[in-house]
Amino acid sequence: MSGYHGKSEPILMDEEILQKAVLEQGPQDEAGLIAKAEGIDFNEVLKLCLQYKNILKIDHLWEFTSLTKLELNNNLIKKIEGLDCLVNLTWLDLSFNNIEKIEGLESLRKLEVLNLSNNRIPVIENMDTLEKLTLFCFTNNLLGQLDNVLYLKMFKNLFTLNLLGNPVSKDDDYKSFIAAYFPNLMCLDYRYLDDKTKNDASIKYHYVLEKMKRDGLQMQQAAEAEQRQEAELQLHHDAFVEFLNGSYLFKNMFKDDPEADKLHYLPEVASLLHTYPLLSWFSNACSGQSKAVPHYQHRASQILAHFEQQHKERIEKLQHLPEAELLKVKVDHCNDEIDLLCNNLMALDFQLISQLEDIIKKFDINLSDMVGSFSETVQGIFAQCRDLEDNYNEKVREIAVATLEKVAKDNLEEDVPDDVRLLFTDKDTVMDALATGHDNHLLKINDRETQLITRINAWKVALIKRIQDIELKRSRMRISGIHRYMDYLREQLEEFQ
Repeated sequence: MSGYHGKSEPILMDEEILQKAVLEQGPQDEAGLIAKAEGIDFNEVLKLCLQYKNILKIDHLWEFTSLTKLELNNNLIKKIEGLDCLVNLTWLDLSFNNIEKIEGLESLRKLEVLNLSNNRIPVIENMDTLEKLTLFCFTNNLLGQLDNVLYLKMFKNLFTLNLLGNPVSKDDDYKSFIAAYFPNLMCLDYRYLDDKTKNDASIKYHYVLEKMKRDGLQMQQAAEAEQRQEAELQLHHDAFVEFLNGSYLFKNMFKDDPEADKLHYLPEVASLLHTYPLLSWFSNACSGQSKAVPHYQHRASQILAHFEQQHKERIEKLQHLPEAELLKVKVDHCNDEIDLLCNNLMALDFQLISQLEDIIKKFDINLSDMVGSFSETVQGIFAQCRDLEDNYNEKVREIAVATLEKVAKDNLEEDVPDDVRLLFTDKDTVMDALATGHDNHLLKINDRETQLITRINAWKVALIKRIQDIELKRSRMRISGIHRYMDYLREQLEEFQ
């Protein structure tokens, strides 16, 4: 199962080895000589053959970004690595090496053919990103668990599978197991899988397949539900109202209440908790756009087109002027026109900057109004929460006072734990517990309100700042571009001086 040894010494993959391999597989005629003389651009190479080289380690492949086929079979490679930049690879042959683990394939999302035969790998793993895999050769490895093959079920396009020479291939149920669990498979161990084999296998594993189908459906539904939940949470987080559409705030209020659990044993309190309302809400954002930039671009294009047509005509005339004095006059005139163009473009850019500043100011005002309206709504809702908490606390106090009187008269009929009964033997302790709990509940509500208001105001400030920074950067780039163009035009005129 080990890789190729041969008579030569083991080597490390370096730029010299790669360059030699590319030249060897390229044209040997005049085109090949030209390529050798001018150098090789590795990022244009599509295929690379490095078999039978006694290579110890995969390395120096970061420039081969266009590579689609890589053959590294019959070497001494022990670890799959150094392939992260080969994002266009569709064919990879690492057979006949000394590899002991499948790894380092995460970036190869376009891979269709993978050959890991004749290595020392005991487990099929770490291939989740190879969604386009159609052919997987894994012969003569150390795969011992037949169930591990089920890992490959995630590959919907897998049509050819070769596992011959592994311990699992000696299992009596091996072929029918594969045929049953991989109904779309066309070839197994270099042989065509006929319909009779598949049908017999599906009958043999009928109940197992049905259960697996049900389990798979449940897992899919659970995954979809989790995705929907995560999407909803992200939506609410973007609107600064995460965990406010359910019982999270309510539960969080009682989480640190030291005597809450004891009070909840009282039937009246338990009933009251079920009537405690839950609030659900979130905000919508608004957006707008401006016509200032397209207008500027259109006007600048008109100015440039008009100038370039005239400038071209002036250059042609300069080329045919014989008199030096007249030539100087015309060159000066061209420089004046270039200065005029520069002034016009700079003036136009200044107008754009002024318009954008006004637009950003108006947007800031509108956004502030929206944030202010949202904040007022938030404050109103949290005020309702405080009213609900006050109402809840008042009713709990009434229940507690009534319970204290029953305990004092030894007339408590409700079946409650001993520690709850003991709590109601001391009125001050009960009242202090209620007051502390009420204060904690209000603190939780106030903190969440403050957090929400603070975050949305910080978001508004950051958004306006980001827009201003982007426009400032664009303005600098436009001005720099204008100056570069002016320099280019003046350089043209220097030829006539």
